[in-house]
Amino acid sequence: MTPHSLAFYMDVIRSGTVLGAKPTDSPDQVTAILGSDFAENSFDDQSMWRDYGMAEFFWGRKSRDHPWVGHHFTLQVHRLSSLGGSIVNRVIRERYGRFDRHLRFDKLERLLAKRGVRMEDVPDSNAPAYTLHWQPVSQVSVLACGAHERGKHRRGGERIGDVNAVSSSMSAEQVAWYRARYGRQNI
Repeated sequence: MTPHSLAFYMDVIRSGTVLGAKPTDSPDQVTAILGSDFAENSFDDQSMWRDYGMAEFFWGRKSRDHPWVGHHFTLQVHRLSSLGGSIVNRVIRERYGRFDRHLRFDKLERLLAKRGVRMEDVPDSNAPAYTLHWQPVSQVSVLACGAHERGKHRRGGERIGDVNAVSSSMSAEQVAWYRARYGRQNI
């Protein structure tokens, strides 16, 4: 993994934004930052997301007469293992360079800790197949591949310890709910 792509992930986790695009930004604000190369998806008139390659932003609204309200973003890091760095948005690649097919959570966590950014483990319903980690200041969560019964490799080439996704925003209330619901036994 190039240091530049690691810098991208660290910037997202520290800031809670993608190149400054916040999870609460409007579709036009996000497109002004990430560009117009996206696929737009919707299940109905009240939800929409835009897929900018690895980065996806999500919005909702009360009705067609209401504006879109940003809900969250997710970096679908797992897509790198099968599709490679070309899946990364052009604007992000121009700023951060080449992206490797795998992002190791332990390496990312170690580099963040060196910069004073601590991740907390959060129990999750998908344990032990996945582990969930949270940065309380930026409210960014990281989902990593955990244990798997069938061996060391997963579909698409993901490996135990690879980051699957990075998302924002996960509130302290959500973390408290996860802890109450799933307890500390599966972290």
